[in-house]
Amino acid sequence: HLSLRRQRQMCIRDRSILLIIFVSIWSLRLGIFLFSRIVKAGEDKRFRDIKISFSSFLVAWTLSGLWVFLTSANALTAIINNQPLSGNLVSYFGIGLWLSGFLIEVVADLQKKRFRADPRNQGEFISHGLWNFSRHPNYYGEITLWLGIAFIAFPVLESWQLLTLISPIFVYILLTRISGISMLERRADKKWGDDPEYQLYKENTPSLIPMGKKIRRNNE
Repeated sequence: HLSLRRQRQMCIRDRSILLIIFVSIWSLRLGIFLFSRIVKAGEDKRFRDIKISFSSFLVAWTLSGLWVFLTSANALTAIINNQPLSGNLVSYFGIGLWLSGFLIEVVADLQKKRFRADPRNQGEFISHGLWNFSRHPNYYGEITLWLGIAFIAFPVLESWQLLTLISPIFVYILLTRISGISMLERRADKKWGDDPEYQLYKENTPSLIPMGKKIRRNNE
């Protein structure tokens, strides 16, 4: 009986396998996407102003390492706990969130890539497809998929392990307050701030959560 119990403990359960697959797919897709973008552009524009300062660049790389650790903390903890899904509805809801978030992020990135590849859009901002409902749908997808990971992991977390649920909160704060949206919004305002079409797009399109267009005021 003891040997059988050890064999069961050594088996990787379906929850752990699922989390490994989800995290691996996310990291592989994002890595390829970012690498191809940098190769094409010759640089990562987000670091253009940062890399001239050693301290700023160090902070950026430190945050990147912290991001990887905190983002994946609850997934790694759940994988180590190695418990089956057991028909848990919370976990299934998390699977749905991850799939929808991943799909939104992939589609949004693809739409923006195709938009920029068209010479007619040189110097223009994208406002169609998913970008018609959110100014940053790719970041919405990123936050959603990590929220899904948290839901998958939650049922098997115990005591102090619940602290790892900070993962999606950290992703949200990082992408909306530290880098990501805040950085891109400043750059967009600098580039298109005097463009009436962009101002209208910005006023009527939510920054993150995809929603319908706002109703314009009667006096406009």
